[in-house]
Amino acid sequence: MDRTADPAPPRTCPVAAFGRLREESPVVAMPGLEGVSLVTRHDDVHALLLDPRLRNDPTGVPGARDVMGTILTAVGLPPELGHLGRGLLARDGADHARLRRLVSRAFTVRRVTGLRPRVEALTAALLDDVAAAGAGGAPVDLVPALFRELPIAVICELVGVPVERRGAWRELAGLFVAPDPERMPAAAHAVVGQVHELVAARRATPADDLVGALVAVHDDGDRLTGEELDVLLFDLVVAGFETTSHVLARGALALLTRPGPLAALRAGPERWPAAVHEIVRTCGAVPTSAPRYASTDLVVGGEPVATGGAVTAGLVTANFDPRRHDRPDEFDVTREPGRGEGHLGFGQGAHYCLGAALARLEIEVALRALAERFPALRLAEPADGPSELGFERLGSLPVRVDP
Repeated sequence: MDRTADPAPPRTCPVAAFGRLREESPVVAMPGLEGVSLVTRHDDVHALLLDPRLRNDPTGVPGARDVMGTILTAVGLPPELGHLGRGLLARDGADHARLRRLVSRAFTVRRVTGLRPRVEALTAALLDDVAAAGAGGAPVDLVPALFRELPIAVICELVGVPVERRGAWRELAGLFVAPDPERMPAAAHAVVGQVHELVAARRATPADDLVGALVAVHDDGDRLTGEELDVLLFDLVVAGFETTSHVLARGALALLTRPGPLAALRAGPERWPAAVHEIVRTCGAVPTSAPRYASTDLVVGGEPVATGGAVTAGLVTANFDPRRHDRPDEFDVTREPGRGEGHLGFGQGAHYCLGAALARLEIEVALRALAERFPALRLAEPADGPSELGFERLGSLPVRVDP
């Protein structure tokens, strides 16, 4: 066997449960979300993500129940900040297209590409700390030391949040992973308050950061409103921090428990950009899309969905679908993505992840630097075999960096 594609672990991994659902039926009841159907197979998921008849915004859809609104209330988002749930993923049609067009003019490929030197510098500094903490063979937990700290640092620099005020952003992002309804209102208000301060400052004195660009952007006189700026920057910290942190941790674990892929990347660093696609495919941070609502009676995955019915796209099940991927349960960093990215980890269509390029940049820079900086990098406690793939958050990843 090609040692760049080590054998898959036993089918006890988190993706196995979803995989069993996929093989049972193209459409099943979504575990944990009553009244929501899960679409499980790649081609059906792909079609769902492109179907304009399935709306992200339940407003105006007869019989639709606002599933995301219920979830946001459950995690403690206060009613007076309910508009924060009206981001890009909660809009459709002309409303969504207008907002995305304006944001895209500020969040450009040039801006993201220009971040590479800074992402590399931030990573190097964090790895200096890892090296110091791990001197003499002491274990170092990479989750707090690198994988959480890098994404929040990148986002806060991109937005313009000073170092001394980033604690509120860390806390808010963490509350969407480990909800605490009692702490959420204060955390959300703290971040929104900072956003208002940043917007006011950039209006008074323009600056070359994302807030400055968003404040300045316009299209034939159309500008972002203050509420829209709240929503977009709130989306950025929530979506751009924990998701990237998750993929970094899961990707590192996958590499550290598979000597073949890690050796291949060290020997051929030009493979890293393609390897990032494989990491996102197998270690993606978002197991399903947000619920979508049928604006008319339709058929999804061969199953009827009545008007108002809620369905969600199984991104994990699609990414491991043997109908689409050869050897889907293998972690193969030499896998060619083919047309497109070779996965649906960032979605598809009009709601494709706006921050995908930034996430790919951070994953490539951080994991490559980690592997190259520490030739003796290994788990603090040896693993029994390859790690499980699929969606499962890691609270810690202790490693040793010295021989």
